[in-house]
Amino acid sequence: MENGEIPDNANEHCPGPQSELAGKSDECAGCPNQEVCATAPKGPDPDLVAIAERMATVKHKILVLSGKGGVGKSTFSAQLSFALAAMDFQVGLLDIDICGPSIPKMLGLEGQDIHQSNLGWSPVYVESNLGVMSIGFMLPNPDEAVIWRGPRKNGLIKQFLKDVYWREIDFLVVDAPPGTSDEHISIVQFLQATGIDGAIIVTTPQQVSLIDVRKEVSFCKKVGVEVLGVVENMSGLCQPLSDFKFLRLTETGELVDVSETVTKFMREKAPEMLNLVASSEVFDSSGGGAAKMCREMGVPFLGKVPLDPQLCKAAEEGKSCFGDPKCRVSAPALKSIIEKLVASRWPEEMSVDNECNGA
Repeated sequence: MENGEIPDNANEHCPGPQSELAGKSDECAGCPNQEVCATAPKGPDPDLVAIAERMATVKHKILVLSGKGGVGKSTFSAQLSFALAAMDFQVGLLDIDICGPSIPKMLGLEGQDIHQSNLGWSPVYVESNLGVMSIGFMLPNPDEAVIWRGPRKNGLIKQFLKDVYWREIDFLVVDAPPGTSDEHISIVQFLQATGIDGAIIVTTPQQVSLIDVRKEVSFCKKVGVEVLGVVENMSGLCQPLSDFKFLRLTETGELVDVSETVTKFMREKAPEMLNLVASSEVFDSSGGGAAKMCREMGVPFLGKVPLDPQLCKAAEEGKSCFGDPKCRVSAPALKSIIEKLVASRWPEEMSVDNECNGA
């Protein structure tokens, strides 16, 4: 337990050896370290000083959260990072989803390794102004499951924060796992002294997702993290009509592909239809969706991003959607959300960026 580190064999919700409750709380019952922790001298965690020193070169810190998995949180984190880098900001993307690190794939960095120098761990760079750190770079086998208790996950998050050398950067985007568990408490505690600009919460329109988002908003309020806004992802399927596959249902219930016939008909009889974008509600949004929830909870609603197969493909290929002409449905929606967010929350950064571009 050097430097107040939480030992690997500690109970899952260990309060930490430096806590006043160490060895005394209900979470400590049965822990092999209970007696040592109860009698050990208490005091501030010296690693927090190292984290503060490391984070001094980071201007803004943004947490990307979700109430549940599968809502596109990591996709949004990746595209947010791509967008900020394209705006000529210096960007870092930190993946603290220890058990499900998908960021390396979504940034096209699978198989890359972390390098160490006398300055610390070096992020893996997509571009000269976009660096990434994830446990995914540390796994010998990408199929290997990370089966860690809370204390060990928290220890790695602390190590990321105090040992990764980001250089001077404008934004650090933190992609967190779903929910409100140990990783979320730890990242807030470790960064609290250095300042967190706030959290962006990603959801889908249906009530089963919004129920969990309400808990996420409540968590942010309890720990003192401002909610920068909520993004409604997968807000209806939007796709160019020319990309659709058309099927005919036979009397026996079979689906027959008639795409070629339909496309040929449209091309000959109504070519203007090939430029249309078709939209369909995939999730039930009759309850008002994220916009209504934001009004009720008093948090900003940032906007909607449609469910776009081309955005999914960009994420699978580890590419930015903003330079892909095929992402003509999702990219404008994402760009609008991100530009409005930066302009309203960090106008000084936008003015500096504009001055640089005009020089």
